[in-house]
Amino acid sequence: MTAALALTGCENPGGEDSSADPSTSAGDGRAVSPLENEEGTGPGLAPLGSGAEREEARRIIGELVTKGRGPRTGYDRDEFGYAWKDSVDGVPLARNGCDTRNDLLKRDGRELRFRSGSDCVVVSMTLADPYTGKTIEWRKQDAAEVQVDHVVPLSYAWQLGASRWPEDRRERFANDPLNLLPVDGAANSRKSDSGPAAWLPPDRQVRCAYAVRFAQVALEYGLPVTAADRTAMLRQCED
Repeated sequence: MTAALALTGCENPGGEDSSADPSTSAGDGRAVSPLENEEGTGPGLAPLGSGAEREEARRIIGELVTKGRGPRTGYDRDEFGYAWKDSVDGVPLARNGCDTRNDLLKRDGRELRFRSGSDCVVVSMTLADPYTGKTIEWRKQDAAEVQVDHVVPLSYAWQLGASRWPEDRRERFANDPLNLLPVDGAANSRKSDSGPAAWLPPDRQVRCAYAVRFAQVALEYGLPVTAADRTAMLRQCED
């Protein structure tokens, strides 16, 4: 989540349901299932539709440990390092000469255009937004239209144990492609630092995949989730 975002939860989990109108459900055929993307190096979130996929999703979510969400005392975005640091060891795409944000835009965008003389800085692209299902024609002059979301928000992680992590582990968490998705800026703003019990992607087709990605990140970093969040995640992957 960007530092400028308000840090309040959402009253209506998921917001509007874009799946009610198939014409709003975008996709460029590149999105990868989270079950096949355990390092987060593939783009997007492909829906999990088969019974076998949903069974595996429930197994992964069921491994989560639950805990109550603590206070935000001491939280600051800077506690996770400066934004989009390229020199974080231990995560894919690090130290490649391109900052994390642009790495993620290149991973998920198509029809990419770069700043003159650069093969890193993306100035325009087409994004199949995994949260709303719509196609976004993005230009850098309207940068906030696409934001890079921390699937497990930094403040959420802080309240569930990251406040006690060493600095290098927090930096990995903040720059790990597994925990990062370029998405519709307005949807990301509505999410704020909510867990799955308070916010889910508007597109119902990807809610199980989102729950799996949330669980994968939490398990990778040994992070608990709230009992309400785990219940909400399991519900998204029911047959």
